[in-house]
Amino acid sequence: MGVPLAQPLSASYRDESNLNKSQKFVRILEALQEPGGANAYDLMSRFGLDDRTLRRYISDLRALDLPLEAEGRGPDRRLWMNASYRRQRVQVNLLEMISLKFGRSAFRFLEGTGFAEDMDEALEAFTTLGGAAIATAGDIDRKFVAVPEHRKDHTRDADLIDEVLSAVVYQNPATAFYAKVGGTTRRYNLEPLTLAIYKQGLYLFARDTGAEGRIKTFAIDRFRSFKRTRGAHFDYPEDYDPSALFANAFGIIGGAPQDVVLRFHRRVAPYIQERVWHPSQRLTPVSDGGLQLAMHVGIAAELVSWVMSFGPDVYVEGPADLAERVRRLHTEAARGLDPATRGRR
Repeated sequence: MGVPLAQPLSASYRDESNLNKSQKFVRILEALQEPGGANAYDLMSRFGLDDRTLRRYISDLRALDLPLEAEGRGPDRRLWMNASYRRQRVQVNLLEMISLKFGRSAFRFLEGTGFAEDMDEALEAFTTLGGAAIATAGDIDRKFVAVPEHRKDHTRDADLIDEVLSAVVYQNPATAFYAKVGGTTRRYNLEPLTLAIYKQGLYLFARDTGAEGRIKTFAIDRFRSFKRTRGAHFDYPEDYDPSALFANAFGIIGGAPQDVVLRFHRRVAPYIQERVWHPSQRLTPVSDGGLQLAMHVGIAAELVSWVMSFGPDVYVEGPADLAERVRRLHTEAARGLDPATRGRR
C-alpha cells in the first residue's frame, strides 16, 4: 500500500492554536484520519505547537495502540492513520453529559488548583466527542446546578495537592510537617495510600512509619510541607481497604465504636427518618410521635457536633459519657449567652 499524500496547507488551514490540550488531542486525531493525513508543519501551524510538543501528542496516540504511520523527518514528515483503522467514536449522550457535569460540581471546592483544571479539560474533551445533541443543548449550566456547600479553601494548596497526588499514584514515601487543630506542628514519615473527599475538603490516608505503621487521617490544608521522595517506592499493602478506616465513624474520623442511642422529638422525626445517617442505624418509633435512633459508631467531634445541632429536639439515652459531654456543652453555651455569667468558667 502506498503512502498517502498530505493535503496542502492552503486548502484546509484553520487556526486552532487557542484550543486547550484535550481539544487539540481530539482535533489532531481527526486530522490524521483525513484522506492524505497531515504533515508535521501543518499540524504545528494549525495548533500552535513546537516540534517537541507535537512529538508528545504523537507519542500519546501511539500509547493508545492506534495504527499511526509516518514518513520523513522534521517539519516535512507526514503522518496518517492506517486505512485499516476505523475510529469508534466515544458516544456520550445528553443525560451522560449532565451526569458528568454534576460529578464535576462535586469538585468545585478545588477551584484554583491543577486538579480542577485537568478535570475541566477532560470534561471539555467529552463534550467535543459527544456530538451535536450536546453541542446544541443550550443553557445546561443554568438548567442543572449544584448548590455550593461550606467548603475548605484549597486555592493555596495547589502545589501541595500535586505533590500528594503524585506520591499516591507512584507510591513514593514522603516527609511531611503537619499541624493538628490547636496542637503543635510535627514531622511525619508517611506512606500515602488514599486521597479522600469529605465535606468539600481533601484528606489523606497514610501509614505513619514512625508510629508502628498505623494508618492515620490527615487534612490536606493542615500540612505545612509535604515532600515525596522521588525514585523511592513502597509496596502497596494487599490487605488494605480504605473503607474500613471509616466504617465505624460518623464521618471521616474513627474511634472505638460504641452503642449510641438517641431519642428525637416528633418535630424533627420526619427529617431523621428520611436519611441514612450510618450503615448500622436502627430506627424505632416511640409512643409520643418521636423516633429513637440507635447506631454502633465511634464517638468523635463530628458526632458530638451533629447531636448538638438539634438542640432541645434530641435526648442522649446512651452512652452516659456522651450524654454528659452534650449536657456540659449546652450548659457552657447557655452561660455564654447569659450577660450575668458571660466569661465565667
